[in-house]
Amino acid sequence: MRNGSGKSKSRVVTKASSPVLDAALDIPLTGTVEDTISTVLSILKEDGDFIVRRFHLFGQYNAVLFFYSTTADLATVNNHILKPLMHLPAHLEGRINELQQLRDIVFDDVLYHCGVKQENKLSELIACILRGDTAMVIDGVEESFSISTSNVEKRAIDQPATEQVIRGPREGFIELLEKNIALIRYRLPTPELRIHSMEIGRRSRSKVSVCYMDGVTNAELVNEVKRRLSQIDIDAVLDSGYLEQFIEDNHMTPFPQVQYTERPDKVVANLLEGRVAILVNGSPLALIVPTVFSQFYQTVEDYTERFLLMSAIRLARLVALVFSLVFPALYVSIISFNPELIPTEFAVAVAGGRAGVPFPAVVEVLIIEISMEVLREATIRLPQQVGGALSIVGVLVVGQAAVAAGFASPITVVIIALTTIGSFATPAYNAALALRLLRFPLIIIAGIFGLYGVVIGLILIVNHLLSLKSFGVPYLSPLVPGGFRGMKDLIIRSPLGLMKERPASLHTQDKVRVDADTSAEEQPKNVLDPSEFDPAKEGQ
Repeated sequence: MRNGSGKSKSRVVTKASSPVLDAALDIPLTGTVEDTISTVLSILKEDGDFIVRRFHLFGQYNAVLFFYSTTADLATVNNHILKPLMHLPAHLEGRINELQQLRDIVFDDVLYHCGVKQENKLSELIACILRGDTAMVIDGVEESFSISTSNVEKRAIDQPATEQVIRGPREGFIELLEKNIALIRYRLPTPELRIHSMEIGRRSRSKVSVCYMDGVTNAELVNEVKRRLSQIDIDAVLDSGYLEQFIEDNHMTPFPQVQYTERPDKVVANLLEGRVAILVNGSPLALIVPTVFSQFYQTVEDYTERFLLMSAIRLARLVALVFSLVFPALYVSIISFNPELIPTEFAVAVAGGRAGVPFPAVVEVLIIEISMEVLREATIRLPQQVGGALSIVGVLVVGQAAVAAGFASPITVVIIALTTIGSFATPAYNAALALRLLRFPLIIIAGIFGLYGVVIGLILIVNHLLSLKSFGVPYLSPLVPGGFRGMKDLIIRSPLGLMKERPASLHTQDKVRVDADTSAEEQPKNVLDPSEFDPAKEGQ
């Protein structure tokens, strides 16, 4: 096979391929137009958008084009393929003496297109058509031409819907893989950026790109990512979430071990730290590996704003994380087993609010929590205009009616509301979902054993977190195992000048991120200080 520059290039055969293509894998092209047409039609049938365009190459050789009108750019087919091939240019007259010369002349001198390859197998010709490209067969030439003409309608690049920021870029990934790679290259114009492409899926043949920084990312990590991806054998990959479930280390855990994002700047930042990004054609979400738990409560704004402000905001997120996990369980355990821990005045108010409630605290909290989860899911799935109104009605009307009817106590509604707000404060949806799921066993065990149950539940959760790894990196890194370098960006965010090295857990090849001279202490020059300003120089 030849690429656009005329050089030979080996084709990588993927493990998962289409059964139809497997049947035609070793069938060579005969070089006869009519035989090729009948064979292709027997495989692709006569679909309404499948075009078989016969024409005479240079007015004398039989040829045919195969393409789908719904996925190919018809303007490119007409102006850059058919038009130059219909008539022999004057400077080429008398140069075509045999069919081998005809193939080379078409490839090198006539086609006005850079994305041209030559194929010699029937399966390669069919795969070219299915990709949305155009295949051309010339009578007597035993190789077909694969011409890149794919043009699928796509949405415009817009602000990410799931990761809103106040200070930061406003661009987000879209479903087209080529555009997503372009957004990464736009922010990282360096020859060290490497993009390894493969196809996964027997029938979908989805394009997957593995992005990493050569000279920064650990080579063994890159090889392991490629190995796990190459072992996936599935019918179709419709989203990057399919790959996430195959490459994660532990499938029986609620905690995500792969981070996803639709922000190109976030992908670039992780690539520069030494991680690997995985992009899938058709998905606007890129996967980032390896992942540790601390990444799920960090945002882009943590690094674009000053460190004092964002350290305080990060602490607020951690408080919200604790609220979303243990607040209902603490409430149930204290009300049911240890009411003496509550101040007297507050205990009287709580007892008065619960006077008419017919359920124990644990049942009451579970009912309200389940109701909130149902309301949250309904709000997400409904259209945006209706979803906002439903959330207001659910929170105000239903909550107030439940309290008035004696179905729930006011303090329980307040506790669940604070818990829900805390879960919303977690930036990553999949991490917040894991904490929401773990609330229910904590509430149940708190209702049975009280504060002892809460402590036991938290110990089990922490022990589980300690056992998790993402591509060999401990999940609680850099807290466990601890390291001063990692602590600079854990609970608080240190100044950028002090975070000189990349994360130690990634074992990167290039460990230095900020040069030592950049953060050197130097007295600033107060050039406009009134006490030092010389009025005599003002007139000069």
